[in-house]
Amino acid sequence: MTEGTHATEPKTSKGMLWLLALLPLVLLALLLVLIGRFDVTEAIRGDAPPVEELTFQRVELLAEGFRVTVLNDGPDPVTIAQVLVDEAYWYFAQEPSGELRHLARARLDIPYPWVEGDGHEIRLITATGVTFDHEIAVAIETPRPSWEFFAIFALIGMYVGVLPVALGLLWYPVIRRLGRRGLDLVIALTVGLLLFLLIDTAQEGFEAAAAMAHSYQGIALFLSAAFIAYLLIESFGAWLKSRAPEAENAWVTARLVAIGIGLHNFGEGLAIGAAFALGEAALGTLLIVGFTLHNTTEGLAIVAPLARVRAPVSRLALLGLIAGAPTILGAWIGGFVYSPVWSVVFLAIGAGAIAQVVVQITRQVARGRPVAAYLRSGPVMGGLVAGFALMYVTGMLIG
Repeated sequence: MTEGTHATEPKTSKGMLWLLALLPLVLLALLLVLIGRFDVTEAIRGDAPPVEELTFQRVELLAEGFRVTVLNDGPDPVTIAQVLVDEAYWYFAQEPSGELRHLARARLDIPYPWVEGDGHEIRLITATGVTFDHEIAVAIETPRPSWEFFAIFALIGMYVGVLPVALGLLWYPVIRRLGRRGLDLVIALTVGLLLFLLIDTAQEGFEAAAAMAHSYQGIALFLSAAFIAYLLIESFGAWLKSRAPEAENAWVTARLVAIGIGLHNFGEGLAIGAAFALGEAALGTLLIVGFTLHNTTEGLAIVAPLARVRAPVSRLALLGLIAGAPTILGAWIGGFVYSPVWSVVFLAIGAGAIAQVVVQITRQVARGRPVAAYLRSGPVMGGLVAGFALMYVTGMLIG
């Protein structure tokens, strides 16, 4: 080939390119069909018993009895043959009836005369004799969607999210009068609060992921959703800063803090609503008291970036609503349409948002000085420790 000449690829039409792109997918689909039609593992398994795994998705306590939703989390089909309630065989109706294949759900209606305040145990027995148990510690009727319960859960969200955050915002005049060292301490306290919230949210997310059906890969779902949330909040923060003047940077940071806390509080609302929906009234009441004390410190985290700017009451109130109002929505969803999968996703979004806010605040306060030197200063170390200690003590009330 002489200099100045180049090898040229044969031209291909767009239609042909699409066909070439789809060809591997079509062949993969045919391969999956072959695997489904001809079970190559059958000769190896022989007469080995099937692998059965049922997961209780939701147990509702209705006036007419129990309504149980189960999921086949195992690779082999499962047939529910019998139901025991408190060690007595009981009639049940299954919808849809018959065999449950992998990831198939079924609803079981069990007309059992449960007693409010008592404990009950439900045992499912498959056709092969494998048993799966679910315990109801304290029986209480599952809330049904109604204006009364919407109002009750909204009031709970106000008590847990909106009012405590609003009380925390009242520290704004004090923060405005702090000097440099005092402000360093308060901002470090804020970072400590948020880091504790991040750890707390991650722990709740991992626990919820572990309780999910194994087929949904809960841990991977949580980590992936948290990473995506971090990137989205990072992009959103950059977009806000690109549109706002330099003087508004403090407000951008405060808004991001409020959004991160709001997403975390949404997860708290889910936990409270789900506790009442699953008949755990005592746990629900404990969560209300604990979260109320816990969330008062979150208002401080919102106003800390605003220490050097004037903040109208209306804008502070808006930040308080952004941080606190999601608790109401979370309580509604947790109480009426709770889903283990979406619970993990929302907790992950909260974790990712809080992680981004911590990074954002650290960038802002350490601008112009090394982060290591900033962290070594006395007020900063004291603030970080105080933030962790404060959240730990109030968190103990949640259990």
